[in-house]
Amino acid sequence: MNFSEVFKQSNQLCKVSPDGKHLATCVQYKLVVRDVSTLQILHLYTCLDQISQMEWSSDSQFILCAMYKRGLVQVWSLEQPDWHCKIDEGSIGLVASRWSPDGRHILNTTEFHLRITVWSLCTKAVSYIKNPKACLKGIDFSRDGCYMALAERRDCKDYVCLFVCDDWHLLRHFETETQDLAGLEWSPNGCVLAVWDSCLEYKVLLYSLDGRLLSTYSAYEWSLGVKCVTWSPSSQFLAIGSYDENVRILNHITWKKIAQFEHPATINNTNIAVYKEVEKKSAVGIGTEELSLHNLTMDSTLLTSQSKYEIHAPPVQVPVVRPDPDRANPKIGVSILAFSSDSRYLATKNDNMGSVIWVWDMQKMSLEAVLEQTSAVRCFQWDPRRSRLAICTGNTKVYLWTPAGCVSVQVPNDGAFQVQSLTWHCHGDPLILLGKDQLCLCYTSTEDK
Repeated sequence: MNFSEVFKQSNQLCKVSPDGKHLATCVQYKLVVRDVSTLQILHLYTCLDQISQMEWSSDSQFILCAMYKRGLVQVWSLEQPDWHCKIDEGSIGLVASRWSPDGRHILNTTEFHLRITVWSLCTKAVSYIKNPKACLKGIDFSRDGCYMALAERRDCKDYVCLFVCDDWHLLRHFETETQDLAGLEWSPNGCVLAVWDSCLEYKVLLYSLDGRLLSTYSAYEWSLGVKCVTWSPSSQFLAIGSYDENVRILNHITWKKIAQFEHPATINNTNIAVYKEVEKKSAVGIGTEELSLHNLTMDSTLLTSQSKYEIHAPPVQVPVVRPDPDRANPKIGVSILAFSSDSRYLATKNDNMGSVIWVWDMQKMSLEAVLEQTSAVRCFQWDPRRSRLAICTGNTKVYLWTPAGCVSVQVPNDGAFQVQSLTWHCHGDPLILLGKDQLCLCYTSTEDK
């Protein structure tokens, strides 16, 4: 594996263009666009304030920069660097900004979710959508870019609005059977819309494009319910992570549960590969004879932590942290679900086992591997082209899992670069590593590339 030099970035704002040719990063109020292959700076834009959000248009021609504190959005063009657009929401404020799928409209959500303003870059026309609901995932576009689903709250009831993205006319408007709608998400094939209730009531609803309720799923009552929901890329499975530390898999034909994945504290199955990260301290830049208790105490930078994975035979005890029942949002339950690009594997994280990643085989509907890290997992993401999972834990290493095994790789930057999050290039290589205020690219050599 090879690593690029380190570049500056702010607020984890670093994104590859959809065509895979450019890398955009934000440094305070500046937007830097680089060539992905050479990392040479192609464009440098200066915004009016510190950038809060940055996003590429779908055709990679424009970049949106939102400055929430000032209620401003600036748009920059790669083809015409002298052209730019400024949108000022004024006193009504701004809390979210994003592109429409066609890359020619911008959707701005005002403070207190009073409305969503749709701005056209082509005609300068403005449309307004009232009463958007303030929830974690209240808006979603179908994969083909034809439809937008929007959660709406009106008269103490939840509704879903389906819009046609071509001209933003309302296609369907229907009330949902939820107490407090928490999120919605289109299936990748655009045929089904999943809607789920808040954690106080376990309910997942599945609607067709014409607003018909196809199915309702509830696993239990009178306890904290759904924590996260995600579709498989094939649209065959809907995975539901719950506060009871289980993942339930619904099939796309009957919408019934076909599997339930538990996260036990003790792993007894001998067919499961359990990888434990083991660290050891080693001295950097000095000989063994120079080491003493004095200089180890005075200069901890002399030591770097190397790590490797060891395979442990079951039974294996998984580290569990008991949540405080008196605090809100307890650290318990499955909070992250991620399918591999071919839908073959599902990776999960259970919050009260924060240092452990669970990998499930969706063909066998069984646990494939368990990865136990020395620190809590910050982020993990699948390679968009292969069954390869990248993991980071906020230290100086990046971890990779494949069905063949897993490896720990040290980021060569004298221990100063700590990986807080990561993201794959849309073509699978390189892997972009993000620190607190830096980034670097990790190039993986693959034989089948």
